[in-house]
Amino acid sequence: MRAYDIIAKKRNGDKLSKEEIYFFINGYTKGNIPDYQASALCMAIYFQGLDAEETAHLTMAMVESGDQIDLSAISGVKADKHSTGGVGDTTTIVLGPWAAAAGAPMAKMSGRGLGHTGGTLDKLEAIPGFEIEIGSDRFVQSVNDIGVAVVGQTGNLVPADKMLYALRDVTATVESMPLIASSIMSKKIASGADAIVLDVKAGDGAFMKTVDDAFALARSLVSIGEMVGRKTVAVITGMDQPLGYAIGNTLEVEEAIAALKGEGPEDLHQLCVVLGGHILHLSGITESAAAGEKRMLEVLESGQALEKLKQMINNQHGDSSIIEQPNKLPHAKHEKVVVAQTAGFVARIEAEKTGIAAMIMGAGRETKDDTIDYGAGIVLHKKAGDAVQIGDQLATLYSDREETMQQAEAMLLSAYHMSDQLVDVPPLIYGIVTAQEEKRF
Repeated sequence: MRAYDIIAKKRNGDKLSKEEIYFFINGYTKGNIPDYQASALCMAIYFQGLDAEETAHLTMAMVESGDQIDLSAISGVKADKHSTGGVGDTTTIVLGPWAAAAGAPMAKMSGRGLGHTGGTLDKLEAIPGFEIEIGSDRFVQSVNDIGVAVVGQTGNLVPADKMLYALRDVTATVESMPLIASSIMSKKIASGADAIVLDVKAGDGAFMKTVDDAFALARSLVSIGEMVGRKTVAVITGMDQPLGYAIGNTLEVEEAIAALKGEGPEDLHQLCVVLGGHILHLSGITESAAAGEKRMLEVLESGQALEKLKQMINNQHGDSSIIEQPNKLPHAKHEKVVVAQTAGFVARIEAEKTGIAAMIMGAGRETKDDTIDYGAGIVLHKKAGDAVQIGDQLATLYSDREETMQQAEAMLLSAYHMSDQLVDVPPLIYGIVTAQEEKRF
């Protein structure tokens, strides 16, 4: 078997066998197949595609290229939630303890932010003392003891994906549906989950800019999950404006606490209820997603969800007193109010520009080596559908880097689009894809 023949076969539009896919991925990971041949195969896949079976084989070849997390010592059905990325996406910090309080074991591996999208690990590290590297044994023990842990990915989890993604990034082959799907699902499967709930974003601040593309990705993700024996559901959600009101690490932790007190933004609350309903259903705790949503609301009302967050913070050596004393979180030295230049109604807020504005002030990373300013970020005061007069406060900027705030202000103002008339607010949830059906709302 030769890499050349596999490249030529896919270039010609023929179907690759499981053996051919495994041969190529194993060879590339071990250094026996050079970058230029891997680039050629990625380009062939970009133009010719992969069918569902090929995509599943590629996913599992990537899974088996490195470590796989064994969660079998955790009792119950282990559920995981994955978001395809957005701005102000505080969901994991809210949903993890909330679903755990409702009875679902939440063994969550998360990543860091890069570019305009935030990372859950950076947000959690804004909490003084919080440890995201706790070792696999303690990770499993934590979930058995309190029901939830959120940690960083191991260094050797899916090395084939890291290598291929770096290559795709410089060879114009990132935007390939089977390559995107296998990249996402390989990490979820290697992380050991039995059931996977996917939050597939659509819109300006998402990787998938259109709803149709988001549904196509959702179908591919669910197909992979089901083919390799994981119960999988995808919820297609809007990212045409930031989720919630806070963008930035400390600011989003504060918003997560408010959400678990029942005082958070309506869109963040609604999304966590829907995702949590599916988690409880796939975990076998409730008979349906609708019953799961009801259970989620009961747990929030009782205060158990907030208490579970406190337990998670304590368990990972963080200072849980920040729940009642948020002044203990790192806060920025400077703040600047951004005011409206025109009157009307907010039609939409470009999520990507908003994320970039926060990144400019230090809330995110432009490169992997950049240092995070945990207190930096933006709190929005007006969102789509709100009426605005000239001089009204649109948002407040926070940063230690005062010299960046003027540039961030200009970027944020350009993200706000105004209308003379009230416009329909972009939907939060566009639909759901399961192995059995696809629903559009």
